[in-house]
Amino acid sequence: MSGHAHLDNKLPHQPELATLEGRNKVLGFWLFLGGESVLFGTLFATFLALRDQIADGKPGTELFQLSTVALATFLLLTSSLTSVFATQALHRHNVKSMVNWLIVTVVLGLGFLGLEIYEFFEYVHEGHKFSTSAFSSSFYTLVGFHGAHVAFGVVWITILIAQIFKKGLTVVTAPKIYVAGIYWHFIDVVWVFIFTVVYLMGKVG
Repeated sequence: MSGHAHLDNKLPHQPELATLEGRNKVLGFWLFLGGESVLFGTLFATFLALRDQIADGKPGTELFQLSTVALATFLLLTSSLTSVFATQALHRHNVKSMVNWLIVTVVLGLGFLGLEIYEFFEYVHEGHKFSTSAFSSSFYTLVGFHGAHVAFGVVWITILIAQIFKKGLTVVTAPKIYVAGIYWHFIDVVWVFIFTVVYLMGKVG
């Protein structure tokens, strides 16, 4: 694919906002993320209320291995940067660069998910199962729910990449790429709070 394949030379600088439909998609997605924020806020509040209810399980000070979590955090935050590069390429109408950065974003997201699955496997091996305690249930619900959002984002962006190869960059496909980028930044921001509230605070007790 050439750097400007499937490019309509009449595309504006911000093709995601070029039509009323595109602007409505962006606005509607911000409203959707507002609802998602409330949902995650509820899960955070539940976790904070139950994090000391460990029953016969291990507390976070003994359980969490920050080296693995730090690496996962690095991958996810880096993917946020690559999604910014993809959006910048979108505004430059550089299809090849945009697709390449989206692919890197997907790969980094898969790396994050792989580390999270490994982390969960290690916790279960140590007896930290979903039903072990109120702490473990709230932990897996919060962190697992976020992981599900990352997995959804990976699938979503992958589908969009396929659409770009098929239909090119247009005022119809551009809003989809743009809102996917917003979504990806959202789950990155949520992870920063998870890393701080769950892991850092959990490690220091």
